[in-house]
Amino acid sequence: MTLSLRDQSAIVGIGQSAYGRFLPDSQLALGATALKAALDDAGLTRADIDGVAIHMGWPLGIDYDRVAEAYGLDVRWVCQTWLHGRFVTSAIQQAAMAVSCGLAEVVACVNAISFTRERQILGGPGDAEGTREDGGTHGESPPYGLTAPAGGVALGMQRYMARYGATSEQLAAVPMAFRKHAQKSPCAVMQKPMTLADHQASRMVVDPLRLFDCCLITDGAAVAIVTSAERARDLRQRPVYISGMQGLRSGRDEFIFAPRGLGINQQRDVPAGPDARDLLAYRMAGINRADVAGLYTYDAFSPLVLFVLERLGFCGPGEAAAWVQGGRIELGGELPMNTSGGLLSEAHVGGWNSILEIVRQLRGVAGERQIENARHLQWATAWGDSVIFRN
Repeated sequence: MTLSLRDQSAIVGIGQSAYGRFLPDSQLALGATALKAALDDAGLTRADIDGVAIHMGWPLGIDYDRVAEAYGLDVRWVCQTWLHGRFVTSAIQQAAMAVSCGLAEVVACVNAISFTRERQILGGPGDAEGTREDGGTHGESPPYGLTAPAGGVALGMQRYMARYGATSEQLAAVPMAFRKHAQKSPCAVMQKPMTLADHQASRMVVDPLRLFDCCLITDGAAVAIVTSAERARDLRQRPVYISGMQGLRSGRDEFIFAPRGLGINQQRDVPAGPDARDLLAYRMAGINRADVAGLYTYDAFSPLVLFVLERLGFCGPGEAAAWVQGGRIELGGELPMNTSGGLLSEAHVGGWNSILEIVRQLRGVAGERQIENARHLQWATAWGDSVIFRN
């Protein structure tokens, strides 16, 4: 028997802490602030929470039992994932399935991160991931000194530029668009305007990635509360339904920092558009790609925005660098993306800031960032996972 998950669950409450660098609060304290705000937003109490999806810590963080103890929760269902942007979708999917199958009634998806407070800078002295024996999952290769995630995406973008003729000036359209969006977000860390000249003058991190092509390193927390569609109708806020989902892709043809078919790592060198599994979320939600009013993605690095557009078929292989020009992904454009500034300009809270922004958009309370007539919004990443939300 196959269980239909379309519109069976919804996000009913969202909350966050402050976002910033070297915040004094611990991960637990940041998460507590966000959880309290989410409960108030939904009109729920701690006693209503009987499930948690924990997305905390880097590389070793706070376990679910410590979270439950500290927050005074009594839970009967738990999902815990490592703090990667890849697992935003997994946490939401697990929460949706738990409430749809009766394993929990109300699940708090809790994300808290203290990059700067704990000095765990990716690729730096405090980062254990990049120095694992077999390398990290971003293409790190310690024997060659490649221990930072930027190295893997730089390899992918170098190959992409060599094949398709894309330029750094074209890539700049991504961080420039997201900086414009951040200037409209009171929560965003980066408020200073960015010009093409600013982008091109920023220092090179790993060729071809300049400083403004790389995400912020910040502290903060974000919480989203998921419950059944039936219960959601009786709560304080307008429900944001989880309509379609597809899972994380993995295998020899997958490298998280390059499109399929680009020939990186063990990939085949056979460029191709999306396959059926890359479009499953649309079919589950009962919509077409053209119905998506805005796209949100894990923008740890600017090239990932190009790669997700091609993965989902918004444009063909090698076309994304040109496709994003002319304000196309800005507010008012054909496909607004990351309208609160994303990881590049709002904050790095594991991508959950974009989930909160999706909820605000679908509630119609995003203010000057509001996408007109937004009914379906999509979260998706360059490595194939996705969730489609509707109001």
